[in-house]
Amino acid sequence: MAKTARERLAKLLGGSGPAGSFSAQLSVPADLLRVEVSGVGPVRLPLRAPLTKKLIAVARPAKFGRGEETLADASVRDTWELTPDQVTLGGTGWTALLDRALEHFRDELGLPRGSRLRAEPHSMLVYGKGQFFLPHQDSEKDDAMVGSLVVSLPSAHTGGELIVEHAGKSVTYRASKEELTLVAFYADCRHQVTAVRTGYRVTLTFNLLADASPTPAEEARPATEPARCLTEHFSTPVTSRYGGRDLPPPNRLVFLLDHEYTQRGLSWDRLKGADTDRAALLRAAAEQAGCEAVLALAEVKETWDAWPSGSDPWDDDYYDEEDDTDGGTGTDPDDYELNELIDDEITLVWWSGPDGTGGEPISLDVQDHEVCAATPNAALTPHSSEYEGYMGNYGNTLDRWYRRAAVVVWPRDLAFTARAEAGSRWALGELRDRIDAGDLAGARDAAQSLAPFWAHLETEAGLLTTALDVAVGLEAAGTAAMLLEPFRVELLAREHAAGLYGEDWTRSIVEGWFGSKHDLYGTGLSEWADDTLPGLCGALRTAGSPQVAQLLAAGTWRWLDSQLQLWTTTRSDVRRPRLETLSSPLVRLLKAADDTLRDEITGTLRGYDDTVLECLVPALRLADTRGPAALEKIAWDCAERLGTIAATPPRDEGDWSIEWTGCGCSLCDRLGTFLGSRTQRTFEWPLAKDGRRHVHSRIDTAELPVRHHTRRQGRPYTLVLTKTDELFTRAANARNKAAADLAWLTAAYGTA
Repeated sequence: MAKTARERLAKLLGGSGPAGSFSAQLSVPADLLRVEVSGVGPVRLPLRAPLTKKLIAVARPAKFGRGEETLADASVRDTWELTPDQVTLGGTGWTALLDRALEHFRDELGLPRGSRLRAEPHSMLVYGKGQFFLPHQDSEKDDAMVGSLVVSLPSAHTGGELIVEHAGKSVTYRASKEELTLVAFYADCRHQVTAVRTGYRVTLTFNLLADASPTPAEEARPATEPARCLTEHFSTPVTSRYGGRDLPPPNRLVFLLDHEYTQRGLSWDRLKGADTDRAALLRAAAEQAGCEAVLALAEVKETWDAWPSGSDPWDDDYYDEEDDTDGGTGTDPDDYELNELIDDEITLVWWSGPDGTGGEPISLDVQDHEVCAATPNAALTPHSSEYEGYMGNYGNTLDRWYRRAAVVVWPRDLAFTARAEAGSRWALGELRDRIDAGDLAGARDAAQSLAPFWAHLETEAGLLTTALDVAVGLEAAGTAAMLLEPFRVELLAREHAAGLYGEDWTRSIVEGWFGSKHDLYGTGLSEWADDTLPGLCGALRTAGSPQVAQLLAAGTWRWLDSQLQLWTTTRSDVRRPRLETLSSPLVRLLKAADDTLRDEITGTLRGYDDTVLECLVPALRLADTRGPAALEKIAWDCAERLGTIAATPPRDEGDWSIEWTGCGCSLCDRLGTFLGSRTQRTFEWPLAKDGRRHVHSRIDTAELPVRHHTRRQGRPYTLVLTKTDELFTRAANARNKAAADLAWLTAAYGTA
């Protein structure tokens, strides 16, 4: 099968020039360095035990970083540390030696020839017998930091090897007894210090900082063939991963680099190793193909079919091991054997401007047809991994997470769309700038290019003002409606009134804002109606947009009506608190509505069952009796309902009958006969499991005052039904509450 353009591009970049190594070593004479330590004095080399013990006396236990924390834990890092202000370095040849060494490491690590390395002192470390530092990764402490430099002072010791790993490779470095041993490595390399067995290991550590050269960087290799690959990539329809119709050509290409970087440290002139030449070549190819390129940071997750190393997955006992079912975690990829890649996810979380400066956080999922890499993820070291043992319905899986930098390329004529897909804030700002500059046609074309994905973007309240400005400024109803669709009505505030006009697109947008994307059980719309709706509708009428105020009030009523329909027919323990929370939004809606909508609301409320009183009476208690006339209509309706309930005659003392209608099945007919009996309080009913379950559910759903339990004797078991005294107390409580509410209503609204 012919290779795709991005596959050919990955191969071209994979063979790009001398890449350099992730670490390098240099040995130099020890007499070129003079070391002096506060409280100890000159440090003679090679080191001897008595002097080393004096260094320990003025040192402190070393700490280490984990996320945002700085911790002291001897089970992770066990060594002594002296700070830079305690150590003075000198000697007639030291400065010149360090400069030459840094040039050597720049070339060995594959950094750009035009860059200059600086070594910033970080600490002096002393390892005694048994001390060590577990595998870890250095944090980049400065924007310019690219790596670390370890200078081992000569001493007689065994153990204490420095092991540096990257991309599935590792190198072990041992210190000399007579010379200075310098080791430099990139900051994203995992490394460790093994336990010292005898003697003492003493090192000076430095942060390696890379400064860009004021002279132009070396010209990248010819980019003609990579440029052809880019042109083909952006002009070839995408074949769906799972078959079916072809998709449009991609908007971007994401080339994953090999090293990790921080937001502060990612720039074109501070790339590491192979990334340097590959990025330069890809950037040149992008220029030749009429594209733009930016740097980005990517979070990568892979899920593999895997099993612990040394296990036999065909062993019948393999899937019974307890260790394989506890969802254990591990960080060493060598602990597992990878079989097949099940799934992968790539998300861009940050990217720079086209010139490599600035930058912004983003969240952009990368599709498989958009990504390529010269080095597969499996060849790199994940920053974390999690093993999930056999669960019965799928095999053993290993999740691995990586942090990789990337070069993101898109055609210049698609630059707006490609960048806008990562965030609505930038896109809206760019559209507003084009409108302000008088480029209305360009703004319309750019805005319309957002249609395929705009509705799925995350939005925020602070963007609605800009979105309204852009929607009005475009003077294109369909495009304006598309731009405003992702926003929610809860984001509307009084200050937005001036941006809402009685245009055709306003109606469709407002109706969409009250559509199916709203959570029936959420509180956002309820709080908005309570806090914002009346003031917003008032501001709209003042601004000359009464029709928009009508749309918002009508949409709120449709939502509130649906809520009342839902909760008035629900169990009482759930119903009461839900209906009470709707009382305040109802009052605020009546204040915001016009007379026509108020009449509609009061007419609809009269059609509800009496359970609606659990919303209406609290609403009347909250409302100002001098409010809209609709409140008086609601008050009279409530008074009529409450009077009927309060006047209900008490149940006869010996009447145990319960009115109830079931689903029409034979079980419900039999249950209805028992419930309708005035004298029968208990019914013992031999019934199979499915029948008992049906009867249980009917009693609970209707909240019948009947205790029901199963006596597990004989076959079938017996369902025992007992009518409770709640049959009498429930009705009495309802009458008493109705009478109290009616008395208050008469005093407050004069409904007698």
